[in-house]
Amino acid sequence: MAQKAAEKAPAFFGQQEYAKGLDGVIACETHINYIDGAAGKMIYRGYDVEEIGEQTNYEETAYLLIYGKLPTQSELDDFTAKLISYRSVPPEVIQVLKIIPTAKTHPMSALRTGVSALGTFNPDAEEQSVENYEDIGLQLIAKLATIAGAVQRIRAGKEPVEPDPSLDHSANFCYMMTGEKPSEVFEKMMGLSLVLHADHGVNASTFSSMVVISSLTDMYSAIAAGIGSLKGPLHGGANEQVLYMLNEIGSADKADEYMDNAIKNKVKIMGFGHRVYKAYDPRARIFALHSKELCEAAGKPELYEIAKRVEEKVIDAYGAKGIFPNVDFYSGTIYHCLGIETAMFTPLFAVSRVAGWVARILEYLPQNRIFRPRAVYLGEKDLQYVPIDQR
Repeated sequence: MAQKAAEKAPAFFGQQEYAKGLDGVIACETHINYIDGAAGKMIYRGYDVEEIGEQTNYEETAYLLIYGKLPTQSELDDFTAKLISYRSVPPEVIQVLKIIPTAKTHPMSALRTGVSALGTFNPDAEEQSVENYEDIGLQLIAKLATIAGAVQRIRAGKEPVEPDPSLDHSANFCYMMTGEKPSEVFEKMMGLSLVLHADHGVNASTFSSMVVISSLTDMYSAIAAGIGSLKGPLHGGANEQVLYMLNEIGSADKADEYMDNAIKNKVKIMGFGHRVYKAYDPRARIFALHSKELCEAAGKPELYEIAKRVEEKVIDAYGAKGIFPNVDFYSGTIYHCLGIETAMFTPLFAVSRVAGWVARILEYLPQNRIFRPRAVYLGEKDLQYVPIDQR
């Protein structure tokens, strides 16, 4: 396809290689995140994510991604205090969320709308300085959790709750969704999830945010673009589809037949394979370790058993081709056992990934160049216009 496209391209296309979906194209330089897809490793600013995931909280991870180093205790305290001070959103934004037909609207659409509405209440939204972009970015890290919590409450027919300044980011997010302070297990797993999802290369939503900010528009528009991209079932929405699949299978003794049919008919199996990883996704390894424990604690051990059997069947069929579980496969089982509504899985992802979006934007802006790729033209040339009465 690439060769045929290049052959038909006009002269200005030159020797540039056509890459469908920009696959493998280098779009920027970064110090934030590195993925070794062959080895199944990922690092945040030099630190292995499997170590970071078990030892840090979300605030410390966000600080690392944005500022390039692990904070001292005083730096972390100041950063955490700033995020806490930014958590509240204008009541008018909550009103906007309330008038959305929540029963028919995907919560990611509500989240995106909430961010857009939020931007209209900031008189400094259009100021184009790196300092202002940074400040609004920190506001959005704090406020996105508040908006997501409000979306969940409204969907459940309940009144949103105000943030609790005594709780850290992960615990407060749990509280704003449920109205109750989380258990130790819930808080720990939410914190782990937010850390593991915080950044992951130049994925579709990160790239969307960077493309939008490269025109020097406002930060709210860039983050709304990231949310819109993350919503898709080929990106953040994949973990929803995984849970739907596991529920459709129903029991572990039906998994073999279900998967045999799926493999035979070449059905896309959500939660497996990755554009970058050709080995087991390190984030999936961590989630897999906790999934069994949580499923048993929630009285749903068969959910893990189904997932494990699906994993075995897929790896047996496709492992030699580098297809293994990605982060979405086991994360859905964990969220489900924590009592999180399936439709809220992707907003949870966004509440985490906003730190990565902000970090990437702030890293790119000092040497900003507006993104302007080209397309390979395959249409006709030199056609003559025919008046409408002669066609």
